[in-house]
Amino acid sequence: MRSCGCLNRDCDLLTINRAALLCSQFAFTINVSKYLTFQFSYLSDSIRNFKKNFKLGRFNEENRAKEEEALAKKEEEEKVAAGSIAVGNRCKVEVVGHPPKIGTVMFVGTADFKPGYWVGVKYDEPLGKNDGSVNGKRYFECEPKYGTFVKPLSVIVGDFPEEDYGLDEM
Repeated sequence: MRSCGCLNRDCDLLTINRAALLCSQFAFTINVSKYLTFQFSYLSDSIRNFKKNFKLGRFNEENRAKEEEALAKKEEEEKVAAGSIAVGNRCKVEVVGHPPKIGTVMFVGTADFKPGYWVGVKYDEPLGKNDGSVNGKRYFECEPKYGTFVKPLSVIVGDFPEEDYGLDEM
């Protein structure tokens, strides 16, 4: 019995768990189904070692080889695509999740900011991210917010005439 904390010391509070009385089959743990779990000590071992032991993630040699093969194939596709793009070509840039933009190719090759092949494009409108320079290194010249760098597979070279949007009059 527990005291309820009343000013009158004569009252006591009695609690009875009726659900436990109704479910008497779980009174003993023998009737409860059990599941086996991993014995893994977070204090003595780490997630990295766990992944190594069970060959998960980057420690799975088969998946790692497939990823490296896919990466090499994509780099080769980018190299071929970059070889077909020349500085001065008119182009359309189609990046997933963005509307198509028209501009002029100003740079083709590798860059210091990220690995792989890149195409520097000067847009006809101020829809870019830079002025032809990234991290202080200049790759080509253009006005601020007119330049960008995209992967060669996102660039379509063709006869895209330059449109006058009347931006010089503003």
